[in-house]
Amino acid sequence: MPLPEVLMSAKVKHAFAEQGTLAKQIPGFKPRAAQLEMAQAVAESISANGVLVVEAGTGTGKTYAYLVPALLSGKKVILSTGTKNLQEQLYFRDLPTVLQALALPVKTALLKGRSNYLCLFRLEQHYQHIPSADPELINDLSLIKKWAAETQSGDIGELSYIAEDSRALPYVTSTTDNCLGKDCPVYEDCHLLKARKEAQAADLVVVNHHLFFADLALKDTGFGELLPDMEVVIFDEAHQIPDIASDYFGEHFSSRVLLDLCKDLEQIGKTELKDLIQLSKAADKLSSLTRDWRLQFAADPARGNWRQAYQQTSMQTAVIRINDALEMLYQIVKSSLGRSQALDNCYERLAQLKSQLPKLLQTEQSGVSLWFETSRLHVTLHLTPLSIADKFQKLVFAAERSWIFTSATLSVDEGFAHYQQQMGLDGARTLLLESPFDYAQQALLCVPRFLPEPHEPAMAHALLSLAIQLIQANNGRCFFLFTSHRMLQWMAGALPEQIRQPVLVQGSTGKRLLLEQFVQLENAVLLGTGSFWEGVDVRGDTLSCVIIDKLPFASPDDPLLQARSEDCTMRGKDPFAEVQLPQAVITLKQGVGRLIRDVSDRGVLVICDNRLVTKPYGATFLKSLPPMRRSRDLAEACQFLHAMQQDK
Repeated sequence: MPLPEVLMSAKVKHAFAEQGTLAKQIPGFKPRAAQLEMAQAVAESISANGVLVVEAGTGTGKTYAYLVPALLSGKKVILSTGTKNLQEQLYFRDLPTVLQALALPVKTALLKGRSNYLCLFRLEQHYQHIPSADPELINDLSLIKKWAAETQSGDIGELSYIAEDSRALPYVTSTTDNCLGKDCPVYEDCHLLKARKEAQAADLVVVNHHLFFADLALKDTGFGELLPDMEVVIFDEAHQIPDIASDYFGEHFSSRVLLDLCKDLEQIGKTELKDLIQLSKAADKLSSLTRDWRLQFAADPARGNWRQAYQQTSMQTAVIRINDALEMLYQIVKSSLGRSQALDNCYERLAQLKSQLPKLLQTEQSGVSLWFETSRLHVTLHLTPLSIADKFQKLVFAAERSWIFTSATLSVDEGFAHYQQQMGLDGARTLLLESPFDYAQQALLCVPRFLPEPHEPAMAHALLSLAIQLIQANNGRCFFLFTSHRMLQWMAGALPEQIRQPVLVQGSTGKRLLLEQFVQLENAVLLGTGSFWEGVDVRGDTLSCVIIDKLPFASPDDPLLQARSEDCTMRGKDPFAEVQLPQAVITLKQGVGRLIRDVSDRGVLVICDNRLVTKPYGATFLKSLPPMRRSRDLAEACQFLHAMQQDK
């Protein structure tokens, strides 16, 4: 039963008081003014079915600030986080702690995307007919088969003894395309179905942004039924939503999906429908043409403008051949409908692909970005709307429901106009809460003098020299964050020869394992790009220096950025000020946030980009960063680190 606003406000205040509920039950809990202010704002928005956008600086304690009022409200809540790791941290650590402190009988559930759950039918199918003679694949399938008899949840995350990218996993999980739904012979035992039933019965469900928007966009079973019952939606790490939502509100056509379908049809042709000889032949032909299509693109993985790429005659020929082969396969499958449940399911997938491809060939349409991305083996075409504001606004204001958007990085130049405009949240209440950390005492920001410009060839060696001095002064304990893989790889080759501290490189192993190694070694240097700029929490002396190679402006070749910039120009606005700058400011704030994670942390942040002080827009970046002491002298930064080492 929802609490009246006055009673809820009083309960929230008492929970965060000096001798309140949380302080009595949670060791080390101390009241923070900003945390209480955020909790009260969340409580008011929940009571009034309002929309709140709140930036809570690092150390505010935003997780408790939204959990307490959400749990006390008595309403049904969806809580969406940025990644699966954060989702698990929230569900297994923070949520139980707060629930126990508040002594509330609230039923909670953790729901992940379907690829995170074991599909019993596909496991049996591929265990009986092993897809290839690869010994590693066979071994992993055997381990999964053994685990399948023991697991209660079917959550693939339990398989810690199998590689995250194991070739076996796609064979034992389902997609929306190959799931048989109610026609599945083991439907009643389906782990995904059980997880979704638990979510529907829960008072609070923890999901992640990709799942939220995937199910919303695809109207897949799950959110199609789950969202209407929910009275409160909370997005943590809400700065990620504009890009994620844009992707899911668009269209996609993937060679991987096409090849998976061909593989399934070939399997049906060899087992259930051996008399339908042309089925396997047509599937094999489409599969071959799809692989040929990948050869039209550069060998190295890349992203690019599909409008431009499709102008090439050879590209048009390759796509027309795929389209014709797709039509042929569609007709063959259509002629045998009703003979096999698996074939009927493939027919629906074929129909969807057949309708998607023409949308991505309409290169004259406006208001969207048409772009491609390639991996080593695959191509994906994307149609992405340039703005989600209208669609998202309709979603937010479609029903009486409260929406909370929070992150440590939502504002630009101390305002929320950019985020509200992106999301269609013009009427939302906004709140900007400074971090409680004493940045002036705890940290130093250094922008070294005499550095080459970021694009100059001499920059790499200047970065190397600068990094060596800082690493030696701090005995490692350093994150070196890059805006490009190319510079990261160059540094990964050059740096280990110059220092005695261990160097860990993103991509050499999984992110979680790299972080564990970094903490255990206590004097390591970690080189990372995108995924290490955010969602990484290393506290204490283990990390006391963060070096950022340059301001994180998106690559001018990025097709989505190009399209948004062109659209901005057509509307008579400045694309740099409206699109590129705000995006770069938010990304930089994320990287900077890795340094100071606790009241006792100290450290040095070095941004190796003169533009921060030489360009007019540098002031916008600096105004958005925490109030650290500033210097342009690298020797002073090294001295600060030396002094820290001696203070220990």
